Amino acid sequence: MNQDELLENEKVERILSPHPLSFMGLQSLCIFLIVWGVLIGWLVNFSDFANLFSSNIWFPALVWGIVLLVVGVIASLLTIRWRIFFLYLGVFIGGIGLMFWMGSLESAGIFIPFYTVAISIIGFLMVELYRRSHKYIISSQRIVFKGGVITKEERTLRYDKITDISYKQGILGQIFGFGTIIPISQSGFGLGNDTAFAAGGVQLGEKKAKFLGLFGGGKEVQTPRTRSYYELHGVHPYKEVGKIVENLVQGNVITPYQQEQVAFQKEQVDIQKQMRDLLKKQKNAGEDKPSDEE
Repeated sequence: MNQDELLENEKVERILSPHPLSFMGLQSLCIFLIVWGVLIGWLVNFSDFANLFSSNIWFPALVWGIVLLVVGVIASLLTIRWRIFFLYLGVFIGGIGLMFWMGSLESAGIFIPFYTVAISIIGFLMVELYRRSHKYIISSQRIVFKGGVITKEERTLRYDKITDISYKQGILGQIFGFGTIIPISQSGFGLGNDTAFAAGGVQLGEKKAKFLGLFGGGKEVQTPRTRSYYELHGVHPYKEVGKIVENLVQGNVITPYQQEQVAFQKEQVDIQKQMRDLLKKQKNAGEDKPSDEE
């Protein structure tokens, strides 16, 4: 943070970035591409099924694409993010398009593994670039969150506006000492909604068309969740940063006793102002009164 961005009497306590392993969810998508690229290369060129793959020039691309899209669907359903499926769909379409453009459809067994691994390496570099774009500035007066590669995002949160703090630490975080801290504001910023739905069918009679019923219900639960550039995502050291934030929040919370003190001081100031105005009026009245000699 530049000196020009600091407020009056503001002091920077920490400047943080996410831990390199904190975006493992995105990195795992690239790891799968490497594993599948090496595996499909072995199946097509060195396994006992090599003759089967070489019997049809479309067969390697078909198997490669089906597995890629099935994994994309499963990952999208588990994370409720269909962008994963469309990402893998783009990789598949891009690979087929390059093979047509380069005229290398007959050598798909060699092209597909190298193409898949190359895409995964590009993906790793993009994830790392995205991670490095995140900056969290913890100062004596506020927390500033910054992130984004193409579109820059920034959020400022004062400590007196924080109503709750959520802490989250995964398995890797427990091993390497990093975790996510989500400050929740008075407006509810930092909360997301998880919706659960249950349904079932009932069939009576021998024929399926005779009777079919469907019933279900939904439940929505608020849970601490926000984008990585609106939270202290994967910060290290996790416990030390959490303690700093807690102390700063507590130092900016006005207790009932402090509220009474502020109200009392305000009342005393009002009384003093009234007495000053009264003395001023009496003085003006004495100056305007005619003297006895006149």
